[in-house]
Amino acid sequence: MTGAKGSGVAKMGDASNVKSQGCSVVIRCYNEERHIGKLLAGLVAQSVRNTEIIVVDSGSTDATLSIAGRFPVKIVRMQPEEFSFGHSLNLGCSHASYEFIVIASAHVYPLYTDWLERLLAPFADPEVALVYGKQRGAADAWYSEQQIYKKWFPEESLADQGHPFCNNANAAIRRSLWEEHHYNRDLTGLEDLEWAKRFFEAGKKIAYCAEAEIVHVHEEKAAQIYNRYRREAIAFKRIYPDRSFSPSDFLLLFVGNALSDCCHAWHEGSFFRKIAGVILFRWMQFFGTYRGYRQRGFVPPELASRFYYPNRLSKSKGPLRNEKQRLISYD
Repeated sequence: MTGAKGSGVAKMGDASNVKSQGCSVVIRCYNEERHIGKLLAGLVAQSVRNTEIIVVDSGSTDATLSIAGRFPVKIVRMQPEEFSFGHSLNLGCSHASYEFIVIASAHVYPLYTDWLERLLAPFADPEVALVYGKQRGAADAWYSEQQIYKKWFPEESLADQGHPFCNNANAAIRRSLWEEHHYNRDLTGLEDLEWAKRFFEAGKKIAYCAEAEIVHVHEEKAAQIYNRYRREAIAFKRIYPDRSFSPSDFLLLFVGNALSDCCHAWHEGSFFRKIAGVILFRWMQFFGTYRGYRQRGFVPPELASRFYYPNRLSKSKGPLRNEKQRLISYD
């Protein structure tokens, strides 16, 4: 990349050089007044001081922009009808000044002051294209979603995980690679997977950093769970057109995952409190996936709008583990 602050490639093993280069942080938001302030406060508290924060807003009608304006951020606006996950990311990345671009959901928040430092450290290896960090749900999240987070985001880091899985709620990329291949603006989700797959297949590394932890405030109603997994299945089918999801896949995965969750809840002594939520969540997850796989052809604007703008009710909770020397105080 030319003309960007902190451009150039860090030498292998030189994590301090990566930290000193700084980063741009791109946050996509729409009506996030309940959460964005906590994320921005957490960013201000980070040990990486050279940080540029870019908020891409797609037509918020609440106090999101007023809250964001209290912090040192660059606000980029787009019309709701222009929104897609990939397009909004491309818009934010186009305003980034640094080589390393961190991407964060507006309804996450970091637990520790070295979140960015840890997330950027793997870029000391010049072959790393993307790094993503650990996620945990808020204390009142769906029990099954907590189990998904534990499976997707384990306790041990991987410098080269050997597959393109990632998640843009807590991730970082190289701007120079983004300039080679932008996010797919036509996908209804999983634009992060499509981008990572492109560079993984080109021989680049995808790294996972368990120490770069955030809390993802992602409580949803049952219809929103169905909606999310349906649109992601539509996108997954486009990325991997040879994959299928049959009625038997739906039933086997629903039963298998529900039973697994129930076993975990039983061992934790919460089976009777969690069983109804487990069955509901897993049914909506896999029924939405099944319906998404059956979607054919063009996704009409009305359906895309329903995918992108669900009514969200969420609650934030405090940190999940105690490491006082690194914890951010949100009091």
